Amino acid sequence: MKLRIGVIGQGRDWQSRYLPTLRSMRDRFQVVGVYNSVSVLADAAARDLEAEPFDSFRAIAENPSLDAVLVLEDDWYQLMPLFAACDYGKGVFCGSELNLDSNTANSIRDRIHSSGIAFMTEFPRRFAPATLRLKELIATRLGRPRLLFCHRRLACETKDSRNSRSLDSRSERELIELVDWCNYIVGDAPSWVQAIRHCTPQSTQSADYQILSLGFGSPENDTKGILAQISCGAYIPEVWHEAIAYRPPAAIQVCCEKGVAFVDLPSTLVWFDEAGRHQESLDTELPVGQQMLGQFHRAITALVRKANDLEDTCRALRILDLAKQSTQQQSRVAIV
Repeated sequence: MKLRIGVIGQGRDWQSRYLPTLRSMRDRFQVVGVYNSVSVLADAAARDLEAEPFDSFRAIAENPSLDAVLVLEDDWYQLMPLFAACDYGKGVFCGSELNLDSNTANSIRDRIHSSGIAFMTEFPRRFAPATLRLKELIATRLGRPRLLFCHRRLACETKDSRNSRSLDSRSERELIELVDWCNYIVGDAPSWVQAIRHCTPQSTQSADYQILSLGFGSPENDTKGILAQISCGAYIPEVWHEAIAYRPPAAIQVCCEKGVAFVDLPSTLVWFDEAGRHQESLDTELPVGQQMLGQFHRAITALVRKANDLEDTCRALRILDLAKQSTQQQSRVAIV
């Protein structure tokens, strides 16, 4: 079944991910309309996909011939396209550039549940070939995860750190994805969180590094549970390109009952067990964009409504809120 879709905003991954994916999946998607607040960009995207440029996101959402919309960018309209899609019964693919907080996500969740539409959040780490292969190895060779170490290194935006945006204002979406990624690999939700922030020299309100520990297991007796350590830092000025790229850590390291795995996104996996070292390059697998939109196509065409991704997003946002509470209290906080 070919779905007729509209695209609202293009975002930073348009040229590298979504445009090639939509071109390669013409048997499953027909892009009917494109909207961008910059009309030149909308015209260019529409020409690339043989679609029609629209003057507003609401005009796309109310188009009766459309089955779904891809909302890929957070612009002046913020989250209004999501509510418009609910009003007109269109399925939604929500890009990672949309800024959500706990209250807003809960409001959107309620609207989506009441409207009955299919909804999918962009979680590219879940659909990376290396992640999918890691899940297979956990089930077959490596056994249950015990420890997860996940680090994301961001660059300061200017050489003068006093004029840089704080880590808090730029990394929340990264942390949402990292928390969700650990939950997805473990296959469960954490029971507690503990967080530490390192503040910049200029302000005790701005952080340049923070670390979260997530415990999967009983908060009362977690000595045999699963522990995930997630850190995110923006302490190297972006002009120091060589320093930023120097010896980058693995995107995630997973220590399991029968071995250990190192993942470099999107398609490199190195793992060790009793037999020694195994290196897998998964470049021939479907790229992340095709994996995600393939899943979105199934969500729209399936008879069972899918909105689990939004529940996972709300859970990750709730964990980040509790992490802030943990930082203030300097203690572990139970996740309820």
